[in-house]
Amino acid sequence: MSSTHRAFVIGAGLAGLSAATALAARGAQVTVFEAAGQAGGRCRSYFDPAFGGMIDNGNHLVLSGNRAVHAYLARIGAQGALSGPSSALIPFTDIKTGERWVLHPNEGPLPWWVGVKSRHVPGTSARDYMAYAALLWAGKRKTIADVVPAKGALWDRLMCPFLLAALNTEPKQASAALAGAVLRETLAKGGQACRPRIAAPTLAAAFIDPALEFLRAKGGEIRFGERLRAIVFDNRSATALEFPDATIPLGHKDTVVLAVPPWTAKELVPGLNPPGEFRAIVNGHFQYPAPAGAPQILGVIGGTAEWIFSFPDRISVTISAADSLVERDREELAQTLWADIGAALGIKDPLPTWQIVKEKRATFAATPAEDAKRPPTQTKWRNFVLAGDWTQTGLPATIEGAIRSGDQAAALALRHSSL
Repeated sequence: MSSTHRAFVIGAGLAGLSAATALAARGAQVTVFEAAGQAGGRCRSYFDPAFGGMIDNGNHLVLSGNRAVHAYLARIGAQGALSGPSSALIPFTDIKTGERWVLHPNEGPLPWWVGVKSRHVPGTSARDYMAYAALLWAGKRKTIADVVPAKGALWDRLMCPFLLAALNTEPKQASAALAGAVLRETLAKGGQACRPRIAAPTLAAAFIDPALEFLRAKGGEIRFGERLRAIVFDNRSATALEFPDATIPLGHKDTVVLAVPPWTAKELVPGLNPPGEFRAIVNGHFQYPAPAGAPQILGVIGGTAEWIFSFPDRISVTISAADSLVERDREELAQTLWADIGAALGIKDPLPTWQIVKEKRATFAATPAEDAKRPPTQTKWRNFVLAGDWTQTGLPATIEGAIRSGDQAAALALRHSSL
C-alpha cells in the first residue's frame, strides 16, 4: 500500500485501536485522536490513589471462541496476555444454599456433556438445554422470553447469569437474536470455544499498551487530549476535521474512522440516530490477595455480586445491568459485595481497602428496539466509516464486538484507499 494513504481514527478505545492497528499493519499512515488523556475507553487500567494500586475500570471476560479478540492480540504481539484454564471449566457457587458446581462442556460441538451430572448445572436435564437451541434461529424482533422458558434451574443457575453478562441487559427483555449470536459462537461450538480468559495482569497490559507500541513502531501517531469539534461533509465525502486549534483538510485517498461513543457520534454525524438507551455496570475492587486455590473466575448465584475475579493482589466483582445500584451509597455497596466475596471464597476478614467503579452508560441496552437502531459500519460518505460496539456487528456490546467493528471499519477504509 502507498504511504500516501492517511487514515484518521477518532477515538482510542478498543474499536479505534483495532481499526488503527489493522490499518497500520497494511501500511497506512495512521493518526489517532483521543479526547481523554489515555487510551482504552471502557477497557482501561489506572493507578487509583484511594485504592493504593492499579485497577481495571471493569472486568472483561473473554472466551477462547472470541476469534477477533485473539486475532487482535496476535496482531499487536500480545498473544500471551490472557490467562485461564486449559479446558472449559467455569465454577459456580450459590451463596444462599452453599451449593457449588463446575460447568464443564466437552471440547467438541456434539454436546454430550449436557447429559453428564458432573458436568452440567445441578437439577437440570439434557432436555432443558435443548430448549435453548431455539435462540440460535430467533428473529430480530423477539425477546429471549418470547423464545425460551425463562425460568427453572437452568435459567436461574446458568442461562440468566451468562446472558446477563454477555448482553448487559435484563435477559427476559433482551434481544433473542443477539443471545443466539453469542450462543452460536460459544456454547454451541463446545468447550473449545468456551475456555474463560481474563487479562493478566491488567486490561491495559493486555489490550492497550501493546497496541500503542505497535502503532508507534509502524510510524503512527497518537494524540491525546484532542477532542474533535466537527466533521465537514459534502455530498460524497468527509472533507475536513475541525479541532479547537486546527482544521485538517482531507485528501482524495484519506479516510476517517469515527470510533467514539454513540452519543458523541450523534453530535458529529448528520442524520445519525444510534441507540440511545443504556445500561450500567458496577465493579468493586478489593485490595486483598485471592486465597490459595481460589478460581480466577467464579460465577455467583443468590447474591449482589455476579462474577468474582481473583488476582494475586486483589479481588474484583462485576455486576451487569446495574442501573438499580448506581445511586447506592458506595461504602454500603462495598460492604455488600465484600460479604458476597466472603461467602463465596471463605474469607472472614473485615472489609479491606476498596474502590467502586460505576459506568452509568456502559453499553447500549441490548433490546430488540435498540438493536434495530445500530447503524452499519459503512456510511453514505465514501471515505468515512463508523466503529464501535454500538454499530451493527451482529453481537452485543462486548470486547469481541468492539474489535470486530474496528476490523470491519479498517477493511472499508483500505478498500476506499485502493480506488
